Amino acid sequence: MVAVDTAAVKYWAALNQVSRLGTARFQKLENYFGDLAAAWQAAPAALRAAGLDERTAQAVAAARNRIDPDAEMARLEQAGIRVLTWHDPEYPPRLLTIDGRPPLLYIQGSLLPDDARAIAVVGTRQPTAYGREAAAAISGQLAAAGIVIISGLALGVDAIAHRAALSSSGGRTIAVVANGLDVAYPPANADLYRRIAEQGAVVSEYPLGVRPDPRNFPRRNRLISGLSLGTLVVEAGDNSGARWTVYHALEQGREVFCVPGNIFSPASRLTNRLIQEGAKLATSHTDILAELNLSAAARQVKMELPPAAAAPPAPEPDGAAVSPPSPEPQPQPDGAAELLRFICHEPVHIDELRREVGWPAAQVS
Repeated sequence: MVAVDTAAVKYWAALNQVSRLGTARFQKLENYFGDLAAAWQAAPAALRAAGLDERTAQAVAAARNRIDPDAEMARLEQAGIRVLTWHDPEYPPRLLTIDGRPPLLYIQGSLLPDDARAIAVVGTRQPTAYGREAAAAISGQLAAAGIVIISGLALGVDAIAHRAALSSSGGRTIAVVANGLDVAYPPANADLYRRIAEQGAVVSEYPLGVRPDPRNFPRRNRLISGLSLGTLVVEAGDNSGARWTVYHALEQGREVFCVPGNIFSPASRLTNRLIQEGAKLATSHTDILAELNLSAAARQVKMELPPAAAAPPAPEPDGAAVSPPSPEPQPQPDGAAELLRFICHEPVHIDELRREVGWPAAQVS
C-alpha cells in the first residue's frame, strides 16, 4: 500500500470538493502524478494528460481559486472530523474491495478493528409496530452479541436500529450519511447523531457543506452494505430506498437477510419478495450469526422470554398434594367478544374499532 504523507492529505481533501472527481479520476491522478499535491498544482494540460476530460480539468483549475487546502484542514480539525484516504491503515479494509470505493472518508467518532464484525440494518422510514419491535429486538441482540450495527441515520428502521445498539451493554453502531458531517440530517435525529459519534462513528464520503441530496442516498447505501458482512432488511415496501442497499450488497457478494412480514402489509412487500428470491429469512439474531459463522465468536445474549407460568404450590409435608385454587372468573363487558374479533397483532385505533362494530366511542372504550 502506498503511504500518504500526512501533510499531503489536505490536497486530497481539496480535490474531493471538486464534484466531477470520483473514484476513477482520483486513481488516474494518483497514477499519473504519483501524489495529489502535484495533481492539485498541475496545469489543465497536465490534468488532461493524466486522463481527465476538458470539463473536469477546468473544474480542478477553477477550484484552486476558491479552495485553500490548509483552511479546509483547519475547518475539519475544528469540527473534530478526521480524514482517511484509501491508503490510510485505518481505512476499512472491506471498503477497499468494492466498486466505487471512496477516495476519502470523513469520520466523527472512532473506527475500531472489531468494526469488521458488522451487520447493516435497514428498512422503511414508516415501520409498523411489528417492524419497530423486530428492528429493536434483533439489532439489540446483535449488538449485545458484539456485532456492530451499521445503518443510515434515517427516520424509522435506521434510527431504531442505532438506538437499540446504543442501549445494549457495550454496543457499537456506525451511521453512514449522505451529506457533510457539519449537517445533522434529518434534524429530528441530531441528538442521535451526537450519541453515535460518542459510542461509535458517523461516516461520510462528502466534504463539509454538502447538503442532503436525493441523488446521494442510493450511492451512500453502497457504503452501508460495503462495510458489513451482511444486510438485514426489516420492513420495506416496493419503492423503499432499502432496495438500493440490497442491490449493492448482492453486487458486493454480501449476504442479505429479511424479516418476514404480514402478507397484507405494503411495508413487507419487498422483504417477502426478497425471501422468495433467495434472501435468508431471519426471525432472530441467531439466524444471522449462524449463517455468517459468527455464533462461536459472539458474546452470549440472554434472550428476553415471556415470564414463566407460576409453579403450583409444593406438596404438604404429609405428601398430600394441594391443588391450586381455581382463578375467579373475571366479568367481561357486554359485547367484548364481538369487539375482540377486530383486534389482532397490530394496534387498532379506537375510531377504527368504532366504525367496525358500529358502537359509540364511550362503549368501545
